[in-house]
Amino acid sequence: MLRKFQKGQKGFTLIELMIVVAIIGILAAIAIPQFSAYRARGYMATVRSDVKNAYTAAMAYYADNPAAAALTLANVTASGYQPSTGVTVTVTSGTAATFSMSGNHSALAAAGAYVMTAAGVVTDTLAP
Repeated sequence: MLRKFQKGQKGFTLIELMIVVAIIGILAAIAIPQFSAYRARGYMATVRSDVKNAYTAAMAYYADNPAAAALTLANVTASGYQPSTGVTVTVTSGTAATFSMSGNHSALAAAGAYVMTAAGVVTDTLAP
């Protein structure tokens, strides 16, 4: 059963509770966009890392097979490249001097890619 407040008992007023809820709402409004930006930067770092790892595996493939005519993703995977979850690496077939590879992540809404050529030249169009 409910008891009546005795004289001298204190509690929170409705105004105090509303102020606390408003402060929590303001903090959430600031934190959620920042969290999304942090996640996007993490996805971009994963793409960059995966393309560099695929490039290293491609160099290993050409070191083991110097007479190879074309490079495929299967060759790169056989040389030790393991893709991360959500990352798609595309290999443009070519010789040891002309191939290129690009990568992107399925969770990135913005269009863009991280491209690396056989010479190691990087074009980064990933945007946060």
